[in-house]
Amino acid sequence: MASGSLSSSCSFGSGWTATQNKLFEKALATYDKDTPDRWQNIARAVGGKTVEEVKRHYEILIEDLNHIESGRVPFPNYKTSGGSSGRSNGDA
Repeated sequence: MASGSLSSSCSFGSGWTATQNKLFEKALATYDKDTPDRWQNIARAVGGKTVEEVKRHYEILIEDLNHIESGRVPFPNYKTSGGSSGRSNGDA
């Protein structure tokens, strides 16, 4: 089944807490590719992760983004919150 292909094919969040993932995202935004000692700075900002773990986490993120952008991961079928699910509101 293709709907779970992203989560079953990679371990982006595996071993990382939600807090560490948020810190990772903020650190990526703070330390761009031209920043000296980028990976050391990101690892320090995340806390509890080595430079190698941070680099691997980034590689997995890029792989996931490439899969999404190439169309290999289907968009989820979100329900709209507008309440227009085919039912009419003409009870009056």
